[in-house]
Amino acid sequence: MALLDSSWTKLALIFPGQGSQSVGMGNRLSKVSRRARNVFKRADEVLERHISRLCYTGSEEELQRTINQQPATFVTSIAWLEAARERWSTLDKKLTSVAIAGHSMGEFTAAVATGAITFEEGLLLVQERARLMDEAGRENPGGMASIIGLQEEKVLEICSHSSDTGYVGIATQNCEGHTVISGDFPSLHKAMDLAQEAGARTVIPLPISIASHSPLMEKASLSMKDLLEQTPLQNPRTPIIGNVNADILRSKEDVFIELRDQLTESVRWERCVQQIQKMDAEMVFEVGPGSVLTKLVRRIDKTQKVVSLSDPQNGLLSENFSSVEATAR
Repeated sequence: MALLDSSWTKLALIFPGQGSQSVGMGNRLSKVSRRARNVFKRADEVLERHISRLCYTGSEEELQRTINQQPATFVTSIAWLEAARERWSTLDKKLTSVAIAGHSMGEFTAAVATGAITFEEGLLLVQERARLMDEAGRENPGGMASIIGLQEEKVLEICSHSSDTGYVGIATQNCEGHTVISGDFPSLHKAMDLAQEAGARTVIPLPISIASHSPLMEKASLSMKDLLEQTPLQNPRTPIIGNVNADILRSKEDVFIELRDQLTESVRWERCVQQIQKMDAEMVFEVGPGSVLTKLVRRIDKTQKVVSLSDPQNGLLSENFSSVEATAR
């Protein structure tokens, strides 16, 4: 199946969040795409620091820090989007979509991609989001853990039994049997122990030093609300599928509410993908570093055609891009 197919009229774009970053991301991209290179250059100017250098040559330790991870992933994702648009234009095609979605921080990328926020505004919001979350994490220490092999109802029950003196709850429902929980360390560790006792196939603490998508982010969420109120939003050109309830966001008011609430609410990713399915997307492109979301979409619906544009096999950076076969299935 060719990556570009003129018969496709319904594409969906999805943008990753934290956890998709990798050492050297964007380095090769910036060398072969003028528009991607301009994205990194503009990001350096807006942030007044070398975020490009962090993406190109930053260490794994540097990229793991929330304060770096979020803006670096955001910038690299927009760079991939612009590189794709550049390639499409050389073939007299236009990269359009029927729906857009982002996972957690990726919702800000999605908002930029569909014109609800400018790149510069989105970048500053993401930078501040990362700073506020990092600050909240120091004030209310916590963490996150991945649980594989238990149904959502059982995880909810475990979290309830583990929150007698603190808080732990579902941060992300990625797909059936794959849940991420978030909370203060004592409650989180108790929930992890109970999950293992309940027969979870895998219980893994995530390398994240904050309790994202939980009430522990309340202070950061309130500050983000103030920032969003000062940000001029536009109606999205393409419907955005929101994380909080998998609702279709069609107005700037919808986008404001979603971005305001997402820090303390769960990410309902499986429902987002199901909503995309209802819109009859013929192909889903993951736009950004890595293929985390591509793998999740395949687990949710084995029949959905989905591909990560950053997968080297897809040849987005190849000189013979139009003839390269995609690995979608």
